[in-house]
Amino acid sequence: MSDDRWQIGRLDLDGYLQRLGVPARDPGRKALDELHEAHVRAFTFDNIDVLLEQHPGVSTAALDEKFVGRGRGGYCFEHASVFAAAAERLGYRVTRRLGRVGVPSEAGRTHMVVWVDIDGDRLLCDLGFGLTLVRPIPLGDGAEDDYLGWTYRVRRVATDGAAAWELHRFRDEGWELMHTHDELTVYPADVTMGHHFTSTFPDSHFRHRLMVTRLLPERHVTVTDSAVTVRRGGRPTEHRPLGDGELADMLAELGVPLTDDEQRRLLAKVATLPAA
Repeated sequence: MSDDRWQIGRLDLDGYLQRLGVPARDPGRKALDELHEAHVRAFTFDNIDVLLEQHPGVSTAALDEKFVGRGRGGYCFEHASVFAAAAERLGYRVTRRLGRVGVPSEAGRTHMVVWVDIDGDRLLCDLGFGLTLVRPIPLGDGAEDDYLGWTYRVRRVATDGAAAWELHRFRDEGWELMHTHDELTVYPADVTMGHHFTSTFPDSHFRHRLMVTRLLPERHVTVTDSAVTVRRGGRPTEHRPLGDGELADMLAELGVPLTDDEQRRLLAKVATLPAA
């Protein structure tokens, strides 16, 4: 059952599905996998609007204009909000959750994920974490998923006595913690506050580093203001410095739909960022 407080009707569902290149299907695990992967491939994870100080906010109407209208991406609060609205409109039972990146006792709730309950199973959808899930993973203690060479694991833990869930990625012959999300109820005001902190707090890394990532065919590419990282499932990570004057070409390779003015301002902003 949808809740009008999220204003999911403000999302142009037909336009969203057209962006993804998938049809509207009856709810089901296969259809959800298709929707999740299509979203991850269609939009970049990036903090461009934060750096340009032009972020429109996280209302459904603003995100519809940005994602559906312009084909732009964003970060977790945006990706999760758009996907949750679309999934609800398609008939899925959706729950929004917030999480912490890093040591839970030291990190704010600055990440957002989505639960989807279907056919008696609860699935974790995580669409905005840079190198994120390609398809949903069952939310069960010890559950693992290996898809296209990317391997993930979910663990149930207790943080200060409260139940929480960790998502891990297998890399370099070991498990890496990505984030920990809790089971507290999430309201639109929580998402607005998390976004506001992430995009305006002076020490937020989103304000001092460029991050643009996209899942391309057979590779995942991350571009920062100083480096390019290419990952392929099951193969060693490739990492190299970003060349002088290369950023514009990388933005084009990742298909970031910026206006000429936005690109000019972004390149000028990146030139002023402190060395990593």
